[in-house]
Amino acid sequence: MCGIAGELHFDASRPVSPEAVLRMTRALAHRGPDDEGLFVRGPVGLGHRRLSILDLSSAGHQPMSNEDGSIWLVFNGEIYNFLELRDELERDGVTFRSRTDTEVLLRLYEQRGTSCLHALRGMFAFAIWDARRQALFLARDRLGVKPLFYHIGNRALTFASELKALTQNPEVRREVDPAAIHHYLTYQYVPSPLCVYRGVRKLPPAHYLVWRDGRKEIHRYWKLRYLPKFPVKGARSERELEAELREKVEEATRLRLIADVPVGAFLSGGIDSSVIVATMARLSDEPVHTFSIGFQEKSYDELPSARILSKLYGTRHTEYCVRPDVRDLLPALVKSYDEPYADASAIPTFVLSKLARREVKVVLTGDAGDENFAGYDRYLANEFARRLGRMAAVLGSRVMKLLVQNVPHGAGQRDFRWRLKRFVDQVAKSPRARNAGWIFQFDRAAKAELYTPEFAEQVLSLDSEQFVFDRYRESEAEDFLDEALYADVTTYLPDCLLVKADIATMAHGLEARSPFLDHPLMEFAARLPADLKIRGREPKWILKRAFRDRLPASILERPKMGFNLPLDSWLKNELADMSWDLLLGERGRSRGYFRPESVKRLLTEHRLGRWNWHDEIWTLLLLEMWHREFVDPPVAMAEEASEIDCGAAGA
Repeated sequence: MCGIAGELHFDASRPVSPEAVLRMTRALAHRGPDDEGLFVRGPVGLGHRRLSILDLSSAGHQPMSNEDGSIWLVFNGEIYNFLELRDELERDGVTFRSRTDTEVLLRLYEQRGTSCLHALRGMFAFAIWDARRQALFLARDRLGVKPLFYHIGNRALTFASELKALTQNPEVRREVDPAAIHHYLTYQYVPSPLCVYRGVRKLPPAHYLVWRDGRKEIHRYWKLRYLPKFPVKGARSERELEAELREKVEEATRLRLIADVPVGAFLSGGIDSSVIVATMARLSDEPVHTFSIGFQEKSYDELPSARILSKLYGTRHTEYCVRPDVRDLLPALVKSYDEPYADASAIPTFVLSKLARREVKVVLTGDAGDENFAGYDRYLANEFARRLGRMAAVLGSRVMKLLVQNVPHGAGQRDFRWRLKRFVDQVAKSPRARNAGWIFQFDRAAKAELYTPEFAEQVLSLDSEQFVFDRYRESEAEDFLDEALYADVTTYLPDCLLVKADIATMAHGLEARSPFLDHPLMEFAARLPADLKIRGREPKWILKRAFRDRLPASILERPKMGFNLPLDSWLKNELADMSWDLLLGERGRSRGYFRPESVKRLLTEHRLGRWNWHDEIWTLLLLEMWHREFVDPPVAMAEEASEIDCGAAGA
C-alpha cells in the first residue's frame, strides 16, 4: 500500500524536474512512511511512497523496472492472487528478484500489456511508463478501492493518488468547479469522474488510461453483471448456494490475510464485520486483534454487540468512545480528504484507524456487504412501497405530507419519526425516483431555495440525478433491486465509502482490505436472485443463513445501525456556535453560493428543535471548512483565526 505520483511532458525535449516530482511524492508521505523512490528520465518522472506490507526488504523498492530499464512501474495496492500469477510466470521461464506483488505486476505487463488487468485480483492504482512504446499506462481496480487523480494541461499529464499531491504542480490550479459544488450538495461527495477543481478528473473504477502519440484513450475493462441468475429450485438449491457463498467469503478472507506485518480487523458488531472476524478467527493460528468504536449516546453505540462477538472468538479487543470534542478533530479530517466530503462516519473511521495503527499495519473490514446483499434500509423501504400498490399514492399525497409534518421531528436515522417523514416524502414516486430521493441531501427544490440568484444561474440547470439514473440504465438488470445495487456499487461505494476508508486509513499509514470487495465474490453475489437477499422483512438473508452457525442470534437479528453519529445533538449543542460562526460569518457569506437567510433558517430551526436539519447543516459546514483549508489565502485564514477560536470556545 503506497502513494504514487508522476508527470509526463508532451514535448519530449522538455525534461521533467526531479524536484517537481519529489514535491508531489512527499505530499503523500502519510500513505507510505517506510520508503521513498524517484525515477526521472527525459520527459517522464515517477514518484513513490512505500508502506511495506509484503517483502519488507529493499527488493520491494519502487519505482521498479525490468532488467533493461525500458519499463518502469509505480504501484499502490495489493494483488491478492500474486502467488498464483507468479507460479504461472515462472512456468513460462520468468525469473524474479523479489517476493513482491509489484514485480509480478511488472512481469505480467511485460508479457500481456494492458490485458494484464484481466488477471489481477485485488485493489490497485498504478502507472507504467513503457519507453519502447513511448506510452504512459494508468489503471485503477475494478471497484475503485484505490484512488487516482489526473490532470491534462497544455504541457503535461500529471497524476497522483491524492489531490494534495497533484496540486503541488503549479499547472494544476485550485480553481473551484461550481458544478462539483452543486453535485456535492446532492450526494455529500463529488461524484466521479468530476473533481472539485476544474480540469482535474478521477479515473473511474475498472478503467485504464493510455497516453501515446499526443492522444488520450480511456477504456473500461470490467463490469459487474447481474444476469443470468442462479436457478433456485427449492431448499436444496438454496443450501448449495449458501455453502458456495461461505467458501467464497473464506477464500477472499484467506487471500487478504497474506502479509509480512500484523493484521487486525475493524469490528462494529454488525453482520458484515462479524462475518469477517468470525472467518478470520477460523483461519488464524493466533487471536485476531479487533478494534471497535462507540458513542456516549446509547442509541448510536455498537460496542456491546462488538464485545459479544469478541468474547465468542477470543479476540484481542481494543475499543474507543468518541465524545463531542470531535470539533478538535474536524480540521485534521478536512485536511486529509482534499475534496468536500460530508459523510460523518468518516469521524469514527478516522479515529479507529489511528487507534488500530498503534497495533497493526493492516486491517480487514466489512465494506461492500450492504452492496452485495442488499443491506441498506432503503432497499427494504422500496420493496415495502412497491407492495403498497395504490396505497403508496395516498401515503405520498399532499394531505398526508402535511399531517406528517406536524409530527415532532426525530433525532436522526435511528428514530422512527425521522424515517417516517423520509418515507412519506418519496413513497408516491417511481422505484427509481424513490431510491434516488432517499440518497439525496439537497434536492432541486431545496437548492432553489438555498442558492443565491447568481449561483443558481450557474448550476441549477445541471441535473445531479443523472449520476444515479444513468447507472440504473447501465445495469441491464431485470429487477429494480439489482438496478439499485448496481447504482450503489458504481457511485456510492467507490465515491463515498471507499474514499472514506482509503483516506482515513492511509492518513495513519494503515492498509484496509475488505473480503466483500473480492470481485469473484461480488460476481457470485450479483447473480443471486433478489429473494435470497431480501426475504420478507429481512435483508442479507442468504449471508445470515450461510453464517448462522458462526454468529450469535443477537448479531444476526439486530437491526442495521451503520456508523451513524449523534449529529442532531452535537449541532444543537457542542457544535452549534461553531456552525453559526463559520456559515454566517463574513467569509462564509462572501462565497456567493447561499442566501444567508436560508442558512440562518436551517440553523435556527435545528437548534430550536423545530426540524432536524443535521445532514444539511453538516454538508454545508464541511464545505465551508474545506474552502478555508484549501481555497482561502493563508493571510485571510490567519486574520480570522481568533474569530474561529472564540466561536469554538463558546460551543
